[in-house]
Amino acid sequence: MESDSTYGYMERPLENLIRPRLDSLSSIEEDEYDTLADIDSDKNVIRTKKFLYVSDLARKDKRVLSKKYKIYFWNIATIAVFYALPVIQLVITYQTVFNITGNQDICYYNFMCAHPLGVLSAFNNILSNLGYLMLGLLFLLIVLQREILHKRALMRNDICALECGIPKHFGLFYAMGTALMMEGLLSACYHVCPNYTNFQFDTSFMYMIAGLCMLKLYQKRHPDINASAYSAYACLALVIFFSVLGVVFGKDYIVFWAIFSSIHILATLLLSIQLYYMGRWKLDTGICRRIIHVIYTDHIRQCSGPAYIDRMVLLIMGNIVNWSLAAYGIILRPKDFASYLLAIGICNLLLYFAFYIIMKLRSGEKIKPIPLICIICTAVVWAFALFFFFQGLSTWQKTPAESREHNRECILLDFFDDHDIWHFLSSIALFGSFLILLTLDEDLDHVQRDKIYVF
Repeated sequence: MESDSTYGYMERPLENLIRPRLDSLSSIEEDEYDTLADIDSDKNVIRTKKFLYVSDLARKDKRVLSKKYKIYFWNIATIAVFYALPVIQLVITYQTVFNITGNQDICYYNFMCAHPLGVLSAFNNILSNLGYLMLGLLFLLIVLQREILHKRALMRNDICALECGIPKHFGLFYAMGTALMMEGLLSACYHVCPNYTNFQFDTSFMYMIAGLCMLKLYQKRHPDINASAYSAYACLALVIFFSVLGVVFGKDYIVFWAIFSSIHILATLLLSIQLYYMGRWKLDTGICRRIIHVIYTDHIRQCSGPAYIDRMVLLIMGNIVNWSLAAYGIILRPKDFASYLLAIGICNLLLYFAFYIIMKLRSGEKIKPIPLICIICTAVVWAFALFFFFQGLSTWQKTPAESREHNRECILLDFFDDHDIWHFLSSIALFGSFLILLTLDEDLDHVQRDKIYVF
C-alpha cells in the first residue's frame, strides 16, 4: 500500500479521494484542492491514477497543442539556417587551402576512390548524401498529406478524428524530416574535407534526430506533458556543446571525462524522476529532501513497492544502460567522443522503442502489416548499413599516413566506396524509422482514447 507521502498524494481509487492530504514536503501546496471537482479537473490528481489512459493526458485544447508542436519545426528550420551557413563557409575555406597548397594531410579522404569534380576533391562522397535530402523531402510530403486529410476529417466532425486514436500532432514529424535533410547537407559539407575539427558537423543533426524520435515516441501517449520545443532544443544544444568540448579535451583530460560522466548520471536520475511522476515533481532546491523523505516513508518504514511497475522497469533499465555507458567513457576514454555521444542517444532510443513495442503488445494492441513490414525491413537495412560504416576507409584518429593505409578501391559502379553505401543505406534506414513512428499506432485509429493505455 502506498503512503500519503509519495509525492504528496495517496495512490488510491479516485472515488474515495475527497480532499488530498498533502505532506508539507510535497511539491504541491495544501490549499490547491478545495472541492470534489478537482478530482476530475486537476492534472496533479488525474495523474495519480493507477492506470492512466490517453484521454487523461490529452485534455488541452488541440489548437494550442498544435501550435506548440509546430514550434519544433520553425525552431529547427531557424537553427538549420544559422548552423549551415558558417559550416559551408568553413569547408569551402578548407577545400580552397587543400587545392592551393596541395597538402594531402589536411583532408582525410579515401584517396583510392576519390573522384574529383571541379574544385571538389571527393565528389562521390558528397553525391552519396543526396539520399538524405530526397528522402527527408519525401517524408515531409507524406506528413503534409496526412495532416491535410486529418484537418478535413476534423472539419466534417468525424468522430474518429475527434475522439479516437492517438492524438495527431504533426509538428515533430516536420522537424524530423527537416533534420534528415540537414543531416545530408552537413554530412556533404563534412566530406568536402573530412578531419577531426569538423566531424561534429556530420553528427550534430544525428543527435537532433535521435532526440526528436524519443520525444515523438513519448508524445504519442503523453501529448499534454511532452517537453516544449525551447527546452528540448536547449538540451540538444547542450549535447552539441559537450560534443565540441569532447573533440578538444576528450582525448587526454580525465577531468573532462569525470565532469561529463557526472553530468550524464545526474541528468539520467533527474529525467527518471520527471518521467516516473509524469512531470508532477518540481525540480527545485527541495528535491533532495523530498527524495529522502519518500525513500524513508515508503520504502524503508513501510516497505511498499513502486506504484507504477512498468514505468519503474523502464527507468531501471535506462539507468543501468546510461550508468554503464558513463563508466565505459570514464574508464576507456574513447578518442571519437562525437560517436560515443551519438551511441548514448541511439542506445536510449532503441531501449525506449523496445519498451514501447513490448508495452503496446502487453496492452492488447496490435501492430498492423505496414508498420510490421517497416520494422523488419528497416532492421535489415540498418544491419547492412552498420556493416559498411565500420569498414573504416579512413580515420582522422591516426596520422594521415596511417589513415591512407585503410583506403580501399571503389566497390559500386567503380565510383562509390563503402562509406558511400553507408550513406545510401542509412538514409533509407532513417526514412524507414520515421515511417515506423508515423504508422505504428494506426491500429488504434478507431479506438476511443479513454480505452488506450498510457505507458
